[in-house]
Amino acid sequence: MKAPRLEKRARYLLSALAVVALLWFGWTELTRTRGDQKVVFQPAAKTCGVDGPLRYCVYRAVGGVNGDIVYHLHGRGLDEGVWNDDTYFTAMLQARWQAQGATAPTVVTLSYGPTWLLTPKGGKADSGLLDDMMRRLPAIEARIGQPRRRMLLGESMGGLNVLVAGLSHPSEFAKVAALCPGVYVDSPFASLSTLAAALRRTGANPKIAFGVRTLARTYIADEVEWRRVSPLALIDQATPRYPKLYLSCGLYDAYGNFEGTERLARAAREHGVETEWTPLYGGHCATDVNSVADFLLR
Repeated sequence: MKAPRLEKRARYLLSALAVVALLWFGWTELTRTRGDQKVVFQPAAKTCGVDGPLRYCVYRAVGGVNGDIVYHLHGRGLDEGVWNDDTYFTAMLQARWQAQGATAPTVVTLSYGPTWLLTPKGGKADSGLLDDMMRRLPAIEARIGQPRRRMLLGESMGGLNVLVAGLSHPSEFAKVAALCPGVYVDSPFASLSTLAAALRRTGANPKIAFGVRTLARTYIADEVEWRRVSPLALIDQATPRYPKLYLSCGLYDAYGNFEGTERLARAAREHGVETEWTPLYGGHCATDVNSVADFLLR
């Protein structure tokens, strides 16, 4: 008698699980996102090229360009084609310029792949992209024309990269706009207890934070090399002649970037660097598009 009862209970259980699964599937399907909020703007004309490991796209506004070049270094997981993405903040920048009737800069988006860090050549095999990029910029400009001013713009991973480039080669750039940049008070070579304290202090997501640590150690061999690229170390050499800085970060940045970016803004001002610091109430890469757009035009 027990076997038929067990079989009956098993059938009831399987039926119940099937109903739950169908309900869950139905609810998931009913509540899934159906589309994206898109930006209304006129995309820039685009031409792309490859120079060694560096891929790039040149974007010129249809209404003409003003003689400046903005080198855009994208965030993780993106590529050189992101400037005209109508779901991204880059489209909002273009829409802002178009609404103002402003003549826009030429934008050149650079990419070494979905994930990369600019570092001088060091002990790691993947290091040296900073040297490579700086060596290739003249060839790009030979094709598109010498700029009146050369500027940098980047977000997240790209925000760190533009700070490394701009603060390592200050005479080459007039302005640097770093949005939600990966600036940290503590080194990726600090003890685990120090990094755990940073997680509590900043509210960073532990999985993200240790992923960032792993990424940094892929391109940087030790503490000495870290100080060659840490914006908080590089800014100690700054003078008032350094590029103008635009820095922004969300208070609840899951990468824990707010603390370091705020400290960088304070240190830059102490060294006489003209700095626009825009703290935001939001998460990772919350962006005040209007102030960024205006900074790149002034």
